[in-house]
Amino acid sequence: MHRCTIRHVDDDSPLRRHAKPGDALVSINGNVIHDVLDYKYYAYDTHLTVELQTPDGERKTVTLRKPEGGELGLDFETYLMDNARSCANKCVFCFIDQMPKGMRPTLYFKDDDARLSFLMGNYMTLTNLSKREVQRIIDLHISPINISVQATDPELRAFMLGNPRAGETLEIMQRFAAGGITMNCQIVCCPGLNDDAQLQKSMEDLAALYPHVRSVSIVPVGITKFREGLYPLTPFTKEHAAETLDQVEAFGDKCIEQYGERIFFCGDELYLKAGRDLPPDEFYENYTQLENGVGMLRLMETEFSSALKLSDEPDGVPFSIACGTSAAPFFQQMVDSAKEKFPTLQGRVYPIVNDFFGHSINVTGLITGGDLIAQLKGKDLGQRLLISQNMLRKAEQDFLDDVKLEEASAALGVPIYPISQDGFDLCDAMFGLLPELPEPIREEKTQEYYEYNQN
Repeated sequence: MHRCTIRHVDDDSPLRRHAKPGDALVSINGNVIHDVLDYKYYAYDTHLTVELQTPDGERKTVTLRKPEGGELGLDFETYLMDNARSCANKCVFCFIDQMPKGMRPTLYFKDDDARLSFLMGNYMTLTNLSKREVQRIIDLHISPINISVQATDPELRAFMLGNPRAGETLEIMQRFAAGGITMNCQIVCCPGLNDDAQLQKSMEDLAALYPHVRSVSIVPVGITKFREGLYPLTPFTKEHAAETLDQVEAFGDKCIEQYGERIFFCGDELYLKAGRDLPPDEFYENYTQLENGVGMLRLMETEFSSALKLSDEPDGVPFSIACGTSAAPFFQQMVDSAKEKFPTLQGRVYPIVNDFFGHSINVTGLITGGDLIAQLKGKDLGQRLLISQNMLRKAEQDFLDDVKLEEASAALGVPIYPISQDGFDLCDAMFGLLPELPEPIREEKTQEYYEYNQN
């Protein structure tokens, strides 16, 4: 099968009279289409000459006009119109290597794909990019992209990623900067490896690429109980978390003086580990690193406070909220503030200890259905239980351990409502304006679908 095989042609497609399912897209305006990036870039113009190939090998050329940026209305057999590129690294901190055996196969797939970085916000390491692919990103101006840096020292990065090519990263990023590519970066900070002086070097090197390096998150390494035979990592202590916060915030202050922007931000988890209050709303500027857990709790609190000012009386129906142990105090604070304004509100917050991955994992998104059921069974949950949508796969509505949402609801004897990471939605759900539960998709899916529809 040709990698750009058409699966469906929309009724309003300008190619509806010419293209059929099973045909392959060969080129646009003389440019060979290799994947989704080529397709989106070359299909943008108003005047197009499209070359198609039928299943029996016949070529046909279609000339058409359409609005600038308008869609061609084609769906392909795979989202990328190509195979996904897997990770070639052996990172000492890789979370997937720390997962137990026996989970669904797609959880063990490690993508490291520039196309997914641009289209879906995934982070890539740059180690599997050829010189041609680097140049294509520049030529097509594929921007912004997200890069897992970890360290800018070539030897250290090569060691941490278990790949000799990892030391070329700063050189590639400099080429991207010269080509006008915007980059968001992350540093998974591992005590004793890329912290302290190495972290300072990395921040200085990345700041030198501003404004093309737009933001950098520093997040603590996640360590599960399944690390037998892996590199011995050291978790953050309360004291070291505080020292790292001071280091990053001080450098961020210098960046504000020099560039007008902070650039460097620590993940919420470092503040929680250090026992410190989260910075105020304005500290996070444009919240460019929300997906990395940077400012997520602060933004939710800010949104919740705004929603509370606009809310009518709650329905008075008792409810409960289940979340990770690190976020529990923040949810309790929001419930308490709502009770202060509306005394009829009846809500409880239940922190869930992560027995599945280990107690050092305390974020909400890694709570399993099994832990949720085991720890809430027999508890007073009221008439509805609110959880984060991040605990579930979006389409299938099941937990990491494959427990289905409806199974957890039946086991606990209460409706469970997944809530998006939004303070307004949380306030609505607490007050009785509940989201409509989506119908879970259970039918057989292709591997490609699972790979790109994870949380």
